[in-house]
Amino acid sequence: MRRAMAEAEVGDDVLGEDPTVNELQKFAADMFGMEGALYVPTGTMSNLIAVMVHCRERGDEMIVGDLSHIHVYEQGSSAQLAGVHSAAVTTLGDGTYDLDQLISKIRHGYPDPHYPRSRLVCVENTHNIQGGRVLPLSFLQELRSVADKFGLAVHMDGARVMNAAVALGVQPSVILQHCDSVSVCLSKGLGAPVGTMLGGSKDFIQRAVRARKALGGGMRQWGVLAAAGKIALSDMIGRLEEDHRNARSFAQGLLQCDPPLYHVDLTTVETNILRFRLRDTQMSPAEFCERMASVDEEEVKVLGQGLQVLMFPHVGGTVRAVWHLGISEEDTQLAVLKAQFVAQQHKLKSIRAA
Repeated sequence: MRRAMAEAEVGDDVLGEDPTVNELQKFAADMFGMEGALYVPTGTMSNLIAVMVHCRERGDEMIVGDLSHIHVYEQGSSAQLAGVHSAAVTTLGDGTYDLDQLISKIRHGYPDPHYPRSRLVCVENTHNIQGGRVLPLSFLQELRSVADKFGLAVHMDGARVMNAAVALGVQPSVILQHCDSVSVCLSKGLGAPVGTMLGGSKDFIQRAVRARKALGGGMRQWGVLAAAGKIALSDMIGRLEEDHRNARSFAQGLLQCDPPLYHVDLTTVETNILRFRLRDTQMSPAEFCERMASVDEEEVKVLGQGLQVLMFPHVGGTVRAVWHLGISEEDTQLAVLKAQFVAQQHKLKSIRAA
């Protein structure tokens, strides 16, 4: 990627003259099965642009899952910057939501002055907070039917939709045929240093270009970054299977630890994100993550080396672990070894305290 970046042919992308960016956008659109695509600096900006294009009037409304990235982690930018109101439906464990509840949230009777106008429904695939869950194609098909019935657009926050495609064994276009627009991250498991692709119809992309410029996302000679993005989409999707395999291997390793400190539901481990719980409430997720990231003399003595494993205390008293480019099978087995050591040390500490 760095070699491609150094050798990239560039131009002024604000004027549509960067050949490397243009090639990336054409490649992405074809992969998504959409009329066009736009290179955007970040996923948060990409999602915001989609909301701005689909909800063209201040006071319009979008319907989102209550645990979605757009709703939880993007600072309410749709309301803050675009004047778009959000209605939330309950996110289920698999990342979907009840379509009857969705229907109950749709506003009717426009232009009744009391209510906003329902314009857009958003989904997230794979679902971050719910542990990298893959949305079933049947759910997306049913959602499309509901959206068509009530005149709503469908936007997919597909930051990890390539993980979903690999997990399902289908082309990305099979998933995205049910959506009007999609935001796809080029970093994370695909390995690019920066950037997100926003896909949609020709008219959608024309409007998105204007919104991107207004938000400060109009870049000049950024074919140097697009060159890495091209490799991410052309060469790196297949390697996501490695991340999925390592995540499941680690999950199985946790279940085999003695003493049994970890609670893992293997049926939820579908891609590269693992959420698990600690069986002993005497150790909090934050304390566990701190212990996994630190090294002491006893560890070096017992294991013959010090291992630092970075995880994150997450929603609902869980621990979040994510696999991506650069985390090998060997790294994963070393992480299991560290988790086993932490479990044993915690048991010894509890025995001493008793």
